[in-house]
Amino acid sequence: MEDNTIKKVLKRHRRFLCVICGYIYDERLGWPEDGIAPFTRWEDVAENWFCPECGASKEDFEMIEIEEEDEDL
Repeated sequence: MEDNTIKKVLKRHRRFLCVICGYIYDERLGWPEDGIAPFTRWEDVAENWFCPECGASKEDFEMIEIEEEDEDL
C-alpha cells in the first residue's frame, strides 16, 4: 500500500510559477542548489527565499497544479 501512496504523491504535486520570469518551482524536485530538498512543500520553503532566475520573492509565485497521466513516474 505504501507504493500506491508514493505513486499518488508523485502523480499529484504542485508547481509554482514565477510570474516575473517563468521559472517553475516543483515540489518533487525542490531546489538542492539552495538547500531545498526534493519533496519540500512550498509552505516549508523559507519566506525569504528568492527565485534563482530573477530574484523575485515568494509573493511573485502562483501555484499551478499538475496531474500526471503517466503511470511510470
